[in-house]
Amino acid sequence: MMDSPLLLSSFVKRAERYFPEKLIVSRTGENMIHRISYKEFAVRTRKLAAALSKIGMKHGTKVGSFAWNHHRHLELYFGVPGAGAILHMINIRLSPEHIAYVINHAEDEILLVDHDLFPLIEKLAPMLKSVKHFVVMKDGMDLPDTSLENVYSYEELLAAEDGSFEFPEDLDENTPAGMCYTSATTGNPKGVVYTHRGLVLHSYALGMSDAMGLSERDIALSIVPMFHANAWGLPFASVLFGTTQVLPGPGFAPGMLLDLIESEKVTLTAGVPTIWLGVLKELEANPRNIETLRMIICGGSASPKGLIRAFEEKYAVPFVTGYGMTETSPLVSLAITTSAMADMTMDERIERRSMAGLPMPGLEVRIVNENGEAPWDGETMGELNVKGAWIANEYYKDERTEDAFKDGWLYTGDIAVIEPDGYIKLTDRTKDLIKSGGEWISSVDLENALMTHGAVFEAAVVAIPHEKWLERPLACVVLKEGHAEDEAMKAELLTYLESQFAKWWVPDDVVFLKEVPKTSVGKFLKAALRKELDGYYQ
Repeated sequence: MMDSPLLLSSFVKRAERYFPEKLIVSRTGENMIHRISYKEFAVRTRKLAAALSKIGMKHGTKVGSFAWNHHRHLELYFGVPGAGAILHMINIRLSPEHIAYVINHAEDEILLVDHDLFPLIEKLAPMLKSVKHFVVMKDGMDLPDTSLENVYSYEELLAAEDGSFEFPEDLDENTPAGMCYTSATTGNPKGVVYTHRGLVLHSYALGMSDAMGLSERDIALSIVPMFHANAWGLPFASVLFGTTQVLPGPGFAPGMLLDLIESEKVTLTAGVPTIWLGVLKELEANPRNIETLRMIICGGSASPKGLIRAFEEKYAVPFVTGYGMTETSPLVSLAITTSAMADMTMDERIERRSMAGLPMPGLEVRIVNENGEAPWDGETMGELNVKGAWIANEYYKDERTEDAFKDGWLYTGDIAVIEPDGYIKLTDRTKDLIKSGGEWISSVDLENALMTHGAVFEAAVVAIPHEKWLERPLACVVLKEGHAEDEAMKAELLTYLESQFAKWWVPDDVVFLKEVPKTSVGKFLKAALRKELDGYYQ
């Protein structure tokens, strides 16, 4: 067989050759949408690689992106690694201290920054030890007033190039291509390095029928930020398959996302549950036509069953829960419908849809507890372990590697059970699992149940110290508009749970909140919630 390396630059060449007129629909501002063909994208990507090379980008150089989802960021996705450098996609929602930390830890030498985000980087500049050049991305070539040196206009750099740059074809497929850092609920973020080989294989996986089934016929809306776990791989895979891409840009809101879905006839999209809760609320208040959607992918945290039911029953849109991590590129599993589920009732099907799903071909999973590897019986809990071709094998220059990567497996920190047919059901994070009187309680199961109640918008369940039982669950609930935060509602919610769980699982109380604290990527931030509730039982 030919020893042909798996390189991301091959995606650009394929899109340009076979799908030159297919479009990237890129929103860069409130009233600005660009429609760029893959032919133009390929030329611009080569120009970018040439321009960055002239200001110091070499093989192995770390290049940081600090940007929203738009065509320029997509050009970075391929122009930087295609030239043999490494693109570090910086999470713009991290704290300023963590932003400076990840830039310094990665040793980024060039930063490409959206113009509306440049003021933050300008403030942090004195703390950035390795950065030599700043490139401002905006429509037009004018630059912001700044005292920083070596500041360039993205469009001006591209305008100076002729597009003749050739991506090297002799790169080793195991060459690092990209970097992301975890969003870090505690401690500093942890860096993960992705190789060309891993990202290419992950992209192939998204095209499988028993995954997302991504194809040239699709119109894909990438809601997941491109600075978060590669936007779940959609931008990479869409270029490979010639998929029309819709990139929503800065400051998007549920109404705007629905407008894009309707106007661009989007067929596939992906986002975290908090996004879809907001979209559903907007959809019910101001209806749109979303009948072109063939699949919504939801991940990042557990999908509420009521949310799944609303999209599947009322709007006839398959709502598929997925599971992954920054460390896994990220796709590990999807709650697809198999032939064995054909005769399931809607309730049974929604139960399956709420799970993490079936592992992707090419990956192996297991669950491990204090007794060793646990059986796949749908009941025995253990920490989920994963290994495979697009799973990281270490953190970047971080001693925490020893805790997470053992004997060729990634220890995810997620507690799960696995059904006999291989379906994964997450029950908690290791640090969030509640142990009451020596028995385990799944906060995720309780949260899912609460969010099926008609009055509940969001719910998080946390462990609170208890004198007798050591820990007890406490329900933290955000109600929908029009519902009273009173004792009657508390009693109603607890009674609702009593009908579904053993009595000792039912929380001792309900606390009403205006909003559940969230991480930078929309996950419930239970550490902050526990701190806020510290001393509740005192």
